[in-house]
Amino acid sequence: MAELISIDENVWVQKHSLRLIGMEMGRNVTILRLESGHLILHSTAAFSEEDRKAIESLGEPAWLLDATNFHDTLVSEGRSVFPLLPYFAPEGFPGASNSLLFTDPPEEWDGEVDLIKIEGMPKINEHVVFHRASGTLVVADLLFNQPEEVTGWTRTGLRMISGIREHPGCSRMYRFMIRDRGAFEASLHQILELPFRRIVVGHGDPIEMDARTKMRSIFLDLGYAV
Repeated sequence: MAELISIDENVWVQKHSLRLIGMEMGRNVTILRLESGHLILHSTAAFSEEDRKAIESLGEPAWLLDATNFHDTLVSEGRSVFPLLPYFAPEGFPGASNSLLFTDPPEEWDGEVDLIKIEGMPKINEHVVFHRASGTLVVADLLFNQPEEVTGWTRTGLRMISGIREHPGCSRMYRFMIRDRGAFEASLHQILELPFRRIVVGHGDPIEMDARTKMRSIFLDLGYAV
């Protein structure tokens, strides 16, 4: 059973295992509860029966989503556990039949959840999710925040591939996919205008302290105009 962590009154993270080329990357499923009690499940995973029951104990699952085209590895497993939920994915998401696009989010999200597409990266098409009530920004691969206790090949391999020396950070591979730097920077501006207090990342630990300041500093240090 995946570990379920309470982040805020209406926000939880279910931490799943995900191994890539021998590295334990981890996969966070972020659960957002709306005022109605309906749940948004951010990211698919190989949910066990115990995982499903743990999620359903928090409210009524209503939507399942993957917010980047690079998170297609566990779609079939995740959707098979929640087959009746509307499934959202970005345009161009590989193998996502019968999916809905973020261009038409549910009306029930209005006033509670904001979506911002990260422009300038057409192959990735990542969307960030902002849960207003908790001040929580949920990202997929925009930032990584590897736990300090991670050692061995996971730590070494991720450092070699991502180029991140200090966490949190934005990976070299992610930045390589930027095709329109101006559009990307405009999206960063839009995101940084949101009043978020924490960031939940797709891989690693949530960023709980000085989240907006840290995000701005990361991209300033990388040479982006934010």
